[in-house]
Amino acid sequence: MKQVVLCMISLRAFYLTDDYQCTGNIQVDFPKLCALLDIKNAPPVHSKTTEPERAETPEENEPRTTTLWMKPYLHVELENKSQLSCKGLRINGWKLDEHILQVLIKLIQQLNRLQSLYFWQAGLTDAMVMSLSNTLSLGCSLRVVYLEGNPLPKHSYHLLLSGDSVITHLFLRNNQIGAEGARLIGSALSTSKTANKNLLFLSLAFNCIGDAGATYIAQGLRLNRTLIYLSLANNQIGDSGAAHLSKILGEFPLTHEEIVERRKLIFEKLEKNIGSDLDEGLTLSENTSLVKPEPKPEPKPDVKKKETAKKEEKPEKGPANKENAPKKGAQKRPKSPDKPPAAKGGKAAGKKKPAPVEPPEEKSSVAVAEPEVELVNPLLDPLVHCKDGQVFLPGNSFLVYLSLAGNHITEKSLPLFLSSLEQQTEGGLLRLCLKRNNISPDCELLNKINQLLQLRDPNNKPAKPETEATENEENK
Repeated sequence: MKQVVLCMISLRAFYLTDDYQCTGNIQVDFPKLCALLDIKNAPPVHSKTTEPERAETPEENEPRTTTLWMKPYLHVELENKSQLSCKGLRINGWKLDEHILQVLIKLIQQLNRLQSLYFWQAGLTDAMVMSLSNTLSLGCSLRVVYLEGNPLPKHSYHLLLSGDSVITHLFLRNNQIGAEGARLIGSALSTSKTANKNLLFLSLAFNCIGDAGATYIAQGLRLNRTLIYLSLANNQIGDSGAAHLSKILGEFPLTHEEIVERRKLIFEKLEKNIGSDLDEGLTLSENTSLVKPEPKPEPKPDVKKKETAKKEEKPEKGPANKENAPKKGAQKRPKSPDKPPAAKGGKAAGKKKPAPVEPPEEKSSVAVAEPEVELVNPLLDPLVHCKDGQVFLPGNSFLVYLSLAGNHITEKSLPLFLSSLEQQTEGGLLRLCLKRNNISPDCELLNKINQLLQLRDPNNKPAKPETEATENEENK
């Protein structure tokens, strides 16, 4: 019943605001749209050109947990001093209703420069997130979305990761996301048939995902080849969840469902190649084998036509006809316009030496383009191989940063991480944050992992101990 009411509200808001043409100035558009929907006590608009302070490393800072509603303001971030350069909208600590959300959706659709949308403890509901996700699938310019401190009963956060979503950075901190929400998010990241192709940055810090939720997230990373940053800090993850996350970094066996999907993709590719070969002149016989068509016999020359042509070419006798008669060799060029006459040695023969190279170039260009299409789906990775009766896929080497800080991981998980990282030969993880876990800083395996990552990324330098720092200062 509540969804029906929300749909009716959305339709009413659509018809009332459809005729209004936004100017791009939030100071003007927001009050007018609120007036059209008869919204009383609409929050004022506050614009500024400086960006608000945001945590660059979300796992290192404690989230704000206050539940007091602040005085409502619609904060507008401007790219420059012009009111038409809105690049961000922020709602901090005041509760939204359906009417205000419809106004924001109308603005989002019209703001060409809008890049980020920030909701902190805004009282969002599952229906509101659904409306927001439908708006983001319409091709707007919005790329960064913060949804922090907005717990949803039906865990609809995964709707922001649909196949049509254009979001590249998604922050879902402090939303009480558990195993069920993690399962939906993991399925949105990838399955054997679908995968998100736009999301680069995902923060799930300060939730309650646990080992079961970490397993679902690891499942979603198996075939995802887009995400490069993932934060699972402060999520009550233990060695079991860490083990599943470490396994997807190295090679892992495909499941039965993935093997079936891989065979389907290979079969579709073969059918496509056969179809392209047929377009080039190949035909299928009754037993479905490829047979080259026999060359058509050249038509026999017509003797009568040749005789008539010769008669027409013979000039009439007489002195006048001798002057108008064509010179020798003039009649031979029209007969073969595409093929020049054969040269007899000397310079003419030298000009004919370069052979045509167009056909080989065309074949090589096609051969180069095909592997790019194959690598779109990880199941068609050419490095897939069989071992011990199983089909193995190379691990996820696109994930660059993984934060597991503030969890319950012990030193038992370190051998698995080290083994998987050593299997990554191209690309792979550059930073693995394991701070505030049950791991000693002097652990030998942890030092090996840090050394391996430091070799990959020279900028990832470990902090020097205080004793070494003081000694260096004294020497100076």
